[in-house]
Amino acid sequence: MACNTMFGAGLNSMIAPPDNNKQFTLSSVEIAVFDRDVYDLLRDFELLVDIVKHMSDEDQRAYQALYTANRMVNVCHLDNRDSYKEAHQIAKEFFAQRNGDSQHIVHAMGHCHIDSAWLWTYDETKRKCARSWSSTLRLMDSYPNFTFVCSQAQQFEWVKTNYPGLYDRMKEKVKSGQFVPVGGCWVEMDGNVPSGESFIRQFLLGQKFFQKEFGIKCKEFWLPDTFGYSGQLPQIMNSAGIQRFVTQKMSWSLVNKFPFLKTLKGNKDKGRVNNSMMLYGFGDGGGGPTEDMLERLVRLEDTDGLPKVKMSTPNQFFDDVEKTSNDVCKWIGELYLELHQGTFTTQAKIKRYNRKLEFLLHNLESAATIASIKNKSYEYPQQALCQMWKDFLLNQFHDVLPGSCIELVVDDAIELYQNIEKTANEELQRACNALCDAADKINMEPSITILNTHAWERFEVVTLPDKEKGDLPAVKKQKLSRTTGEVNRNGQTLVAVKTAPFGVGTLTEVEVVPVQIHQDSKGIIHLQNEHISAQIDDSGRITSLCHRKSGRDAIPSGCYGNQFVLFDDVPLYWDAWDVMDYHLETRKPITAIKTSVQVVEKNKLCCAVQVSLQISKDSHIEQVISLDATSKYLKVDAKVCWHENRKFLKVEFPVSVRSMNATYECQFGHLQRPTHGNTSWDWARYEVVGQKWVDLSEHNWGVAVMNDCKYGHCTQGNVIRLSLLRSPKAPDANADMGNHDFTYAVFPHTGTFQEAGVIQASYDLNNPLRVWTNTNTIAHGFQSFFQLDSPAVVLDTVKKAEELPNVIVLRLYESFGSNVDVTLSSQLPIKSVARCNILEEVEDKALEWTNQSVKISFTPFQIVSLLVYL
Repeated sequence: MACNTMFGAGLNSMIAPPDNNKQFTLSSVEIAVFDRDVYDLLRDFELLVDIVKHMSDEDQRAYQALYTANRMVNVCHLDNRDSYKEAHQIAKEFFAQRNGDSQHIVHAMGHCHIDSAWLWTYDETKRKCARSWSSTLRLMDSYPNFTFVCSQAQQFEWVKTNYPGLYDRMKEKVKSGQFVPVGGCWVEMDGNVPSGESFIRQFLLGQKFFQKEFGIKCKEFWLPDTFGYSGQLPQIMNSAGIQRFVTQKMSWSLVNKFPFLKTLKGNKDKGRVNNSMMLYGFGDGGGGPTEDMLERLVRLEDTDGLPKVKMSTPNQFFDDVEKTSNDVCKWIGELYLELHQGTFTTQAKIKRYNRKLEFLLHNLESAATIASIKNKSYEYPQQALCQMWKDFLLNQFHDVLPGSCIELVVDDAIELYQNIEKTANEELQRACNALCDAADKINMEPSITILNTHAWERFEVVTLPDKEKGDLPAVKKQKLSRTTGEVNRNGQTLVAVKTAPFGVGTLTEVEVVPVQIHQDSKGIIHLQNEHISAQIDDSGRITSLCHRKSGRDAIPSGCYGNQFVLFDDVPLYWDAWDVMDYHLETRKPITAIKTSVQVVEKNKLCCAVQVSLQISKDSHIEQVISLDATSKYLKVDAKVCWHENRKFLKVEFPVSVRSMNATYECQFGHLQRPTHGNTSWDWARYEVVGQKWVDLSEHNWGVAVMNDCKYGHCTQGNVIRLSLLRSPKAPDANADMGNHDFTYAVFPHTGTFQEAGVIQASYDLNNPLRVWTNTNTIAHGFQSFFQLDSPAVVLDTVKKAEELPNVIVLRLYESFGSNVDVTLSSQLPIKSVARCNILEEVEDKALEWTNQSVKISFTPFQIVSLLVYL
């Protein structure tokens, strides 16, 4: 038995953690006889009374409704059933009075918004789908004009697997046009945190599912309940064959009311649009439309004084809007929701897994694709990858990835992540081994091999596998120089390497300018390499961070970078969701030192210090601040033991930059947001979302802060804050309690962030070179498989086509915000190249592949997908 309501089973509150001791007692069962005549009368009276309540006192039609109801009361006698039909006939005459041709039309669509997980688990959602959709199908038999729209391919697949008989009935109603699949996505995902490629996979798997199961492609993107919308979504959905978008969440904004999203009465498009959409039915926890709702709609189909109501579909609605509307209002850029900004940070473990697995799946697909080309005995793990992506995308549902779910859901999500991680790592190692097996063998002694899955050269310090500690034969064989190879604080060997773009090869050392470290008489730590120098005080704060070539200091005099700060975090209601603007008034720097700064690593390739701070009696931070010989940024690896109650932990960097706007990475690009609060639209953005970096720049100078798993940011004036951890108590009373690991880095630069390489550096921070010991020594050197002649374009994805044999898919995007022509080169046996959409369908004629390269033109932030025929 499912003992939960439409909003879960919270203790004394809808969003409270579930009451595990809740008990139910079945005290009585009643048998009743349905009386259709009485039921019809009740629906008539109900509607007439509502018309009187909601129409203006000055409206003649309201008085007519009141007079009609009065007449019905007068003729209706409880002991005379014939009077019921007479009263019902009076109501029918009222509802039969028609509108004029110009009356507004409401397109009514039954809907059952079922959260794939929220205040209940995934398993409970499977049952909710079955219960809700079975009752919907029964209503369709009684009301042939009733239409029902349903999103989320994942939920369809659940029903197909667990309730095949019900699924067959659904397919029949899809064919008849009553049961309408919508959305084109695997789930209704979060619109802020996923990467651009994750967004694409939502559409790819969703549209492919609907096409395979029902022979249709959805024409509308259906995302009514997520907490903001990336500015890249229009381009992505358009590439999936979708030009229409349905949401309502922007009406929730707390400060500024979104100008184009209103009810019929407050419609801002009056005169432009004479159609609106109404979704009806119980949602969130399922249920869907009821017979009561349908009976009301039948009566209101065309009643004088009220909008016409038409049982409709999204296609019919949008077709009518497009045919009859002129100069509709437009909104350009992201849809920023002025509410629920805490979801950028809540449930940090889920967000860490999300980022880590996005890159792990990227690496697996890249290595597996090349291995399948180079090694004919290797089998690309198509089915395994498909299942991993399905499970991964499920966890991007808009109450799971944002962290606004109960603890049971968090446990389920972590288990899914761990299974994906295990399988992906195993498959990645198999692909890497296949890459080496495909190469020419020199002998059978081990060799150290490196994989670079980004299409730019990389020059960095790597850590050799644990088994390569010390002077093992493999290390000797490759003649690691003791002047460049160093042993780190964990006893592992460090080596400086340089790799070609996107490829694999043996480890080849390069000489570097050594990094230096010393502590002065005042206890200040001085770190320096050829690019930057830093000074760190006894509590781990950065008192100076100089860009050596320009001589400029990123930290203003008297200020402290890497300053941890704690805020009270008590929202008005939505605990896991919201962080209110007033939290900024409670700033408390963390200054209690648990263990003073000390040097923990000192060699020519890496120097590092360690310091720990006491947050409270129950929580503390341990951080290692390091500088590699090759690095242009100062890196911080933090471990936090976190046991707080409604507190918000951030780290801040005051920087010597003056700018009205900060730039944040988003999916396949970046955007600017204000650093001031001049207007209500400006100050309402006190907490914003970003992907791997944020940059604050003035002419020829700037500072970027990068991260490996964080998304919440706040830049006010010249202070960049990175949001680290929250501690809400509902709907998960234990949210974020425990230990956390994360990394961030600060990168001072001259020129623009584009010229300085911030974009590439953020990828490298998140995705270190993969180093492993191969059982076969391969030819010395590095084989590059893809090269680009412009840093503005990023090769983001390399994968095998979903359905086409001997075809791979490349996905690139323009990252600078510029128009650029780029040449993509490859030494793989490529026959031809064609542009495609994200569904991997050819869009244009084949591009000209000559001299092992192709030239492609990009507009700002444009995403280009290519089919590469082998």
